[in-house]
Amino acid sequence: MSITEEQITELESVCVEARKWTVKMVAAVGIAAHVGGALSCIEILTTLYFRQMRIKTEDPCWPERDRCLLSKAHAGPGMYPVLALRGYLPIDELCTLDAPGTRLSEHVDHNKLAACDVSAGMLGQGLSIGIGMALGARLIGSPAHTYVIMGDGEQQSGQIWEGAMCAAHYHLDNLTAIIDKNGFQVDGSIADVMDIEPLADKWRAFGWYVLEVDGHDIGQLLRAYDLALARKGQPTLIIANTVKGKGVSFAEGKFEWHHHTITEEQCRIALAELGGAQ
Repeated sequence: MSITEEQITELESVCVEARKWTVKMVAAVGIAAHVGGALSCIEILTTLYFRQMRIKTEDPCWPERDRCLLSKAHAGPGMYPVLALRGYLPIDELCTLDAPGTRLSEHVDHNKLAACDVSAGMLGQGLSIGIGMALGARLIGSPAHTYVIMGDGEQQSGQIWEGAMCAAHYHLDNLTAIIDKNGFQVDGSIADVMDIEPLADKWRAFGWYVLEVDGHDIGQLLRAYDLALARKGQPTLIIANTVKGKGVSFAEGKFEWHHHTITEEQCRIALAELGGAQ
C-alpha cells in the first residue's frame, strides 16, 4: 500500500511517544524490565498496529483480524504503549506494569489482555503457534494474516527451525515472521554467545522468502510487508536490523540493558533525548 511522507512522519511520532511511555512505565514501577529489546522493536509494532494489520480495537478478538504474536514476549513493555496509543487500553494503565492484579505482565498474556494474540514467555514457541494460526485460517478460508515477532537470540532455539521447516512445507504464504535483530541477548552479543549467522541464508535454505531491512525505517518495513503479502506459495521472513535500547543514549547497543531498572534521573535524561512533552 502506498504511503505519503506525511503519514511516515505521523508514524515516527507514534514511535517516539511509545518509546517515552516504555521509559516512563518502567521508571514508574521501579523494577527491572526488558528495556533494551522493548525499545528496539517499537517501529515493527507501530507499523503493524497503526498501518498494516486488519484489526478492530473495539473487538480485539474479531475472528477475521490479522494476528500479531510477540514471540519475544519479554518485550511487553514495548508492546503495551503501542497498544495503548492505538486505543486498546487506557494510557494511564501503562504504569501498572507487573503490579499485583495488573493486565500488563512483563511477558504478554492473552488471558489478561485480549489485545495480545498469544501468551508467551518460553523463547522459540511463538513461531509454532503462529504456524497453527496460519494453517487454521487457511482451513476455514479466513483472510487473516499472521505476523510473528521473534528475537535474534531466539534463533538459537531448536523449535524455531522445526517451525521454519513446517511452514515452508505447508507453503504458508499467510504467515510473515519478523526478526528483531538487535545483536544482543541477556549474556552478551549474539555472535559471542552462540553465533546465528549466516541467518538469511539459513532461512532461505529452509524454503522461506527472505527480506532484510532497517528495522527503524518505517518505509522499508511497510514495503517489506507489502512484498510479503504479494508472495504466493511461500512464508516470508523479514530480518529487521535494529539497535538495542534505540533512542536512549545510555542504553543503545548495550547488552546490560537487556533487563534493567530505570531511575528517576535516567528517566528524565531519556525523555529529554526523545524530545517533546514529558
